[in-house]
Amino acid sequence: MNVPIGTMLRIALRSLRQHALSTTVTVASAALACGLVMAVFAVARQSTQAFQGGALGFDAVLGARGSSTQLVLNTVYHLETSPGNIPWLMYHEIAQDPRVDKAYPYVVGDNYRGFRIVGTEPELFEEYLVDGKSPFEFVGHGEIFDPNLRQAIVGSVVAQEAGLRRGSTFHPVHQLDGHGDHHHDEDYVVVGVLKATNAPVDRVIWVPMEGMWRMEGHYLRGMGEDYEAVPDEPIPDEHKEVSAVMLRLKQTSSGLALQNLYNREGKSATLAWPIAAEVQRLFQRLGWVNKVLTMVAYLVMIVAAGSLLASLYNTMNERRREFAILRSLGARRGTLLGIIVMESSLIATLGALVGFAVYYGILGAAAAVIRQETGVVMDLGAWHPALLWTPIGMVAVGAVAGCIPAIKAYSTDVARVLSESAA
Repeated sequence: MNVPIGTMLRIALRSLRQHALSTTVTVASAALACGLVMAVFAVARQSTQAFQGGALGFDAVLGARGSSTQLVLNTVYHLETSPGNIPWLMYHEIAQDPRVDKAYPYVVGDNYRGFRIVGTEPELFEEYLVDGKSPFEFVGHGEIFDPNLRQAIVGSVVAQEAGLRRGSTFHPVHQLDGHGDHHHDEDYVVVGVLKATNAPVDRVIWVPMEGMWRMEGHYLRGMGEDYEAVPDEPIPDEHKEVSAVMLRLKQTSSGLALQNLYNREGKSATLAWPIAAEVQRLFQRLGWVNKVLTMVAYLVMIVAAGSLLASLYNTMNERRREFAILRSLGARRGTLLGIIVMESSLIATLGALVGFAVYYGILGAAAAVIRQETGVVMDLGAWHPALLWTPIGMVAVGAVAGCIPAIKAYSTDVARVLSESAA
């Protein structure tokens, strides 16, 4: 007897309802497996793309002698501690190099409520363009800070989380990590709030370099000895120093020559070039983390398949009479095989569908943490091939897991089961 597909589907659905508890647990484990696998791949891709695109058009960065990776993390992504400072005269030297198109100095060392304060020149906001457009745009009306006044421009995340608006005032705190207990006496006034860029700069407070140099307790060591700025007196160039210099080159090939000049021939500075390559090396070093997470995700999927197999296998004893009656009515063994495989596939399909809710939950939580710590915003709606092949793979795994219970149902001894039931 050939049993219609519709009838087989109704039998499978009825079994799922009769064993609602085990079905729910199995669907949940399948959903967790699917969601975890999709989230691992999506977070890995988006975080890599976001960090590789976070340099805002700069090609290289010049800083103190040390790790080029630390230099990039500190200046481009505003993470890590500063490797040190370089003399102001070195900034002037590279800014006037014919191979350099744009050079903007950064000075770091303070924070406000955990958000890094970066001193720079107003030209960064006035003339710097990426693809013909400024990467720094104001929300509503904003002003470029005066290089000689205690003014500040804040990123979108700073404005949102620290409650700073145009006209707000704040006191910087000494140290970069937000744990310093020395509050400077100087009041800074916010003159502009930047539009969101979904990049680390959204977590930055920008102030004039002169203001950073003249903060109470700040000492300049451009000549190797402590120098504290005197009010109303100009600071001699030989005492000035900067944390780093962001560079845009006239030709990409110039980077190699500058890298040789500072990294191999010189001993007082480090040139990180190209920035994208430094970020790529960083992710390669951290690649083992993604591999471990991927292995865990796949293991969870295997556990989900085992849970599905155990759930179906344990119900076979309860359903022996049902299968024996179907067989006595003329149902072929292949029909029983189809019912069980269909049942396991349905559970896997439900798990895959619910897995999207788990995926968005994990991705949303990861996005919140990444945004909080780095300023990078992840796109919850971004496409990744894992969103297609993971559910398909889960359904395939579910179908395979249903084969063993199906074989048990397939081999049911009709006469013996019916005689035991009659007895």
